Amino acid sequence: MNDRSSRALLERLIGFPTVSRDSNLEMIGFIRQYLDDCGVHSELFYNDARTKANLFATIGPDISGGIVLSGHTDVVPVDGQPWTVEPFRLSEKDGRLYGRGTADMKGFIASVLASVPAFVARDLRVPVHLAFSCDEEVGCLGVRPMLAELAQRAHRPALCLIGEPTELKPVLGHKGKLAMRCQVKGAPCHSAYAPYGVNAIQYAARLINRLEAIGEQLSLPELHDHRFDPPYSTVQTGVIKGGRALNIVPAECEFDFEVRALPGYDASNVADDLQTFARTHLLPKMRAVNADTDIRLESISAYPGLATSASSDAAQLLAMLCGSREFGTVAFGTEGGLFSEAGIPAVVCGPGSMDQGHKPDEFVTVQQLEACDAMLMRLADHLSTRAGS
Repeated sequence: MNDRSSRALLERLIGFPTVSRDSNLEMIGFIRQYLDDCGVHSELFYNDARTKANLFATIGPDISGGIVLSGHTDVVPVDGQPWTVEPFRLSEKDGRLYGRGTADMKGFIASVLASVPAFVARDLRVPVHLAFSCDEEVGCLGVRPMLAELAQRAHRPALCLIGEPTELKPVLGHKGKLAMRCQVKGAPCHSAYAPYGVNAIQYAARLINRLEAIGEQLSLPELHDHRFDPPYSTVQTGVIKGGRALNIVPAECEFDFEVRALPGYDASNVADDLQTFARTHLLPKMRAVNADTDIRLESISAYPGLATSASSDAAQLLAMLCGSREFGTVAFGTEGGLFSEAGIPAVVCGPGSMDQGHKPDEFVTVQQLEACDAMLMRLADHLSTRAGS
């Protein structure tokens, strides 16, 4: 097998267990050496601990414009999932390629790497940039310092293709996300004297009820955007913990909640509303019993939504590559909103389906991988014969 085929490269990439909690440097080192062997220089942007890195490379002329091909190198854990195949070793059956990250989203990265020799061989009129990030799965954290650096440079890409799995259908939008943690500090006492304590769990429940009411307001028909499913911003509580024993009024409770916000809606409004509710309705009652009680909110992660115009150059190029103007949206988030905020309009299109992402026995079909290879060859042909794409 050609060791520069997308199938062979995917096999190598799946072999790197780049779960977000662990380093991605071994995989980044492999990609960097591969690019070096193709005559392509790359640069790394490390995290503060230098345990992870983003990679950026440019093929073609050193001018403004061109397209970024973007993918994240990290994957979600396999712990506790009932895999029937080895998750970090590629296996094939009935036209499916199995392994953690095959769909989300090492399949796209493999296709991009397989296309590098073709991009190098072309007389590109505008550059092709490669951007491979870390820590996307934990809040789109890793790409931010790389984008901050690119923003300082004289030459900026014109658009970005995020290769998240869309079954190669053209996608122009997704919701943003805000993840928050709320910590309630109560006052303990024996449960026989419950009125003399401050029950942190019960006050947390009132805050969660408030979040539910906010979510109901956001679901009103006049706030709908039917490009998305569901067509409104949502709020949900996903984790809660607190209490030591049934006969002790709990002194502590914390819960995590998230807002999935339509593009254009500021998710911090939800956190501000909750903070105001806590300050005006709950804290006075709590501190009337014990002055040391408190309610604190802290951000866990956040990324913006994406809403690229169907008339934009990015959308027009994507329509040409996909052979379709049936633009859609996806429910999951991507780094696309961050690229757009950095002045690089983004679109989303990649092999596989997120229906397989994050699940046991994750897979991408051979047909989807080959179709992605073909799409990138169309891009190489397009950029070698036209300027200003």
